[in-house]
Amino acid sequence: MAGLEHTGMTIASFGPAPPEWVPAAPAAHAGRPTAMRGRRPNGPVLIKIPSIMDERSKTLLKTLIERYIAEGQPVGSRTLSKYSGLDLSPATIRNVMSDLEEMGFIASPHTSAGRIPTPRGYRLFVDTMLTARPLEDPPGLSAELAGLKDQIQGQMASQQLGPQRMITAAAHTLSNLSRFAGVVMTPRRAQAFRQVEFMRLSDKRILLIIVSPEGDVQNRIIQTELSYTPAQLIEAANFFNTHYAGMSFNAVRDHLRGELQALRRDMSSLMQAAVEAGSSAMAEDNTEQVVISGERRLLEVEDLSSSMDKLRRLFDVFEHKTSLLQLLDVSSHAQGVQIFIGGESQLVPLEDMAVITAPYGVDGQIVGTLGVIGPTRMAYERVIPIVDITARLLSSALSQNS
Repeated sequence: MAGLEHTGMTIASFGPAPPEWVPAAPAAHAGRPTAMRGRRPNGPVLIKIPSIMDERSKTLLKTLIERYIAEGQPVGSRTLSKYSGLDLSPATIRNVMSDLEEMGFIASPHTSAGRIPTPRGYRLFVDTMLTARPLEDPPGLSAELAGLKDQIQGQMASQQLGPQRMITAAAHTLSNLSRFAGVVMTPRRAQAFRQVEFMRLSDKRILLIIVSPEGDVQNRIIQTELSYTPAQLIEAANFFNTHYAGMSFNAVRDHLRGELQALRRDMSSLMQAAVEAGSSAMAEDNTEQVVISGERRLLEVEDLSSSMDKLRRLFDVFEHKTSLLQLLDVSSHAQGVQIFIGGESQLVPLEDMAVITAPYGVDGQIVGTLGVIGPTRMAYERVIPIVDITARLLSSALSQNS
């Protein structure tokens, strides 16, 4: 990351294991010149600034993207002359724009003489040109970022306790502050149990009650070959909890293989039935889920809703969630904030869509990912801190609750 202006984002600690801002482009850039490629160790492919691209070209590209993000209109030479701070003639600016277009960083809409950024242009912008203010601990934190942190804390605190409610609150917070869609991938649950109970329903039907380490309760009905008295069920539950509490049911199965001979026939039969029912229950409960908030806000974004085809693909993302889960899973294995830009990543199905993500954790262990889904034309310097701070605060809240 040396030489990138935005490395200041690595500062601060609002929660355990503060993430680092690492822009990402996990897609193969097939056919691109070798000089245009870069790769972090064990990381994604990144675009390097071409050697033929001078400071003047970089300044004009940065200005063009900033103006397009702010105004949403193709940017012409007059606007670039006004906002770039460069003393260049319109003809010189047009020549530079032509070069940038040839390199694939900008494009000319058919209806305008101005230019707009391409996904490749956005990628170069977020990797090498975007300046993000550092997240420093108070009192060094800027007033705006301090206010943002307080706002996020307030919104999350309004949702009283409970890990699932904290996660839902984080998704709402991301959407409310970014004005786009907020997403949180819920953590995979540990497949261990804290305790079990057996309750007699009828002669050979028993209710297995499983309590997870988080306090969640699951029930499963077991059909048994033998009939059990309430006293026998209490004895079985006590044995189970004394010897196996804190283990997964798969681990219990392994232990029971060596202990079944020491158990009475009635107890061993019940234990085996409980293990199979418990394993099934925990496996069903361990499917990954995504909490999404504010997807309808994207209907108000013209870049994403200007055609029925875009709308269909947009809502396919939220309905089927496969590509979204895949993207969030990729993010959970990376360090810090990542930026995925559509059109260059197979994980983002729309060319005009961008996803900003960050992992969150419990007690320093990454357990999930959260982020914002919006248009490529978004104010990255604002949305990135929203995602970063929310991930830190959710990590802190979940760690305190664990």
